[in-house]
Amino acid sequence: MPYYAFQPDASRSALGTRAVTAHQAVQNSPALGQLALLMRESSERLKAIEALLPHALRSSIKAGPIDGESWCLLVSGNAAAAKLRQLTPLIQSCLADRGWKVTSIRVKILTGRQ
Repeated sequence: MPYYAFQPDASRSALGTRAVTAHQAVQNSPALGQLALLMRESSERLKAIEALLPHALRSSIKAGPIDGESWCLLVSGNAAAAKLRQLTPLIQSCLADRGWKVTSIRVKILTGRQ
């Protein structure tokens, strides 16, 4: 068996710092904590509007980023995006009824690269 002067510790990275879980990183970083809150809120918004969406369309839509009073929805194709844009006033009204102030909804079409 070869002898190595340095035995790497499995819990340490190449830079010598301890590895942390994603949960620990979020807890220890205010920026990551805020990002996690925004991701959770975006998912909650999507759940809140799910009843407004045609059943066939639901699987094509994913919650996207929140930027102030703007919310982005990610869709898998042009037809889904067109229908979602038609529903935008109804979606904004539903969100306002639940206490979220959303002044604009952006619809982004996901491409095959993502």
